[in-house]
Amino acid sequence: MSQKSPISILIPVKNERENLRACLESCQFADEVVVVDSGSSDGTQEVATKYGASVVQFQWNGRLPKKKNWALANVAWRNEWVFILDADERITPELAVELTKVVAAPACDGYYVNRRFWFLDGWLMHCGYYPSWNLRFFRHRLGRYEEFPDAADSQSGDNEVHEHVILKGETGHLRHEMEHYAFPTISVWVEKHNRYSNWEARLLAAADTQVADNAAQLDPVLARKRRLKHAAARLPFRPTLRFLYHFVFRAGFLDGYRGFVFCRLMAFYELLSVAKASELKRSGK
Repeated sequence: MSQKSPISILIPVKNERENLRACLESCQFADEVVVVDSGSSDGTQEVATKYGASVVQFQWNGRLPKKKNWALANVAWRNEWVFILDADERITPELAVELTKVVAAPACDGYYVNRRFWFLDGWLMHCGYYPSWNLRFFRHRLGRYEEFPDAADSQSGDNEVHEHVILKGETGHLRHEMEHYAFPTISVWVEKHNRYSNWEARLLAAADTQVADNAAQLDPVLARKRRLKHAAARLPFRPTLRFLYHFVFRAGFLDGYRGFVFCRLMAFYELLSVAKASELKRSGK
């Protein structure tokens, strides 16, 4: 692909030198790549500059907006269409070609892309993690990540993780996939999900009206999942139910050993989220 595509790519980072090289290599088809950094100290900025990306510094004040929403609103984007890409994700060559064709004649204002997750030396093809649709490619003026007032103080970091994009426009689905190398080791999985569970706990502890208001603005499938998750907070034995959901109902057993380990870890994640939510309610926060 000799000519660059009129697409901007937003990559939020902090100390992502090891992941960023392969990520940026997958972005070479786009004519603008913006790395939004939070004061990295491991050489992340040097790697970004080497690959021709622009580096913008983000200093979080502990409140909303977080990194992605701030970047969408404040970066002087060269192009109308922006793709949101994490440092541990890769745009496949097939997806790059499809994005180029879509932006030349868009039928919608935003597009969902499917992700496949790499875990324990293989792709997760079940467990409820495949397919995994995310709204990542859209006209930047029309999309913003949902904001929960309490989530800014969730100790989950300065970057949106589980929040979904709310788009003012029509959406479609892309045919080709992106790759997600989020969990190179189990230790990394545990570290990340300890942080993620802080956000989940805030969501579980939030008022029903707040959850309903945000869900009403989401894609219907995501909204239904959000409401079911909040309603399921009242069920007993949730970690065990979470394991059975992923391993049996979502056929995690078909992924063999990696599926078993992953589903067990998801049960542990559920335990963390529920226990932290209970802790928040007892403390009056």
